[in-house]
Amino acid sequence: MRKLENKVVFITGGLSGIGKACAIAAAKEGADIILADFKSDKVNKVIEEIEKENVKAIFVECDVSKFKQVETIIQKVIDTFGTIDIALNNAGIGGTASKVGKMTEEMWLQVVNINLNGVFNCMRHELAHMWKQKKGVIVNMSSVMGKVGFSTSSHYVAAKHGVIGLTQTAALEYATDGIRINAICPGFIDTPLLTKIGINNHADAKQRIIDLHPMKRLGKPEEIANGFIFLASDESSFISGTTLEIDGGYLSE
Repeated sequence: MRKLENKVVFITGGLSGIGKACAIAAAKEGADIILADFKSDKVNKVIEEIEKENVKAIFVECDVSKFKQVETIIQKVIDTFGTIDIALNNAGIGGTASKVGKMTEEMWLQVVNINLNGVFNCMRHELAHMWKQKKGVIVNMSSVMGKVGFSTSSHYVAAKHGVIGLTQTAALEYATDGIRINAICPGFIDTPLLTKIGINNHADAKQRIIDLHPMKRLGKPEEIANGFIFLASDESSFISGTTLEIDGGYLSE
């Protein structure tokens, strides 16, 4: 028996990086997959990769920062599959680097609206359904920056700290309702996000980031996916309200 056999897994930010790796890992464990993301030319290719595992996969276009849009998408998933057993709230952006005293309101809100408000929007509607069925698992994607500061990234740091607080609070609220809620705190993972924020394009900057990890390398998306499968499966049945740090020792420094 595969670990997620016949489960329905909803993943935001699922077309690349960590989200994609988690989707493929969940499919290998027998789950049907719903990918929510901004539409791109990657959709068909990613869906094909997932369906190679003999499961059903669909894509829904969604901006997680839009409360009503998320509500509509979640209802569509329920109408299609009848349930959401597991949700991975993973969608996030890096934002523009800036010191706090120079950060614009637009720069701040762009990151917070997706990385924190987006997680709330999804949890709000996921939990409304999971409470009715008295079962479910939610995994929120935080970061090592949800535990410590990082210069010129106050928007990202604040949002990821907020994700942990939201995770812990919701875990307390739903602990007796058959719903487990946890967060993952990855270190720096070798994904397209690092290219978007300029790290992969500058060898010196990339090496400085690598050196922050005692293991002296970046993480792989598949390593985060392994942690997700553990938290999503019954193997973690007595774990809720916690953070799983997958960071190459980053937070031990």
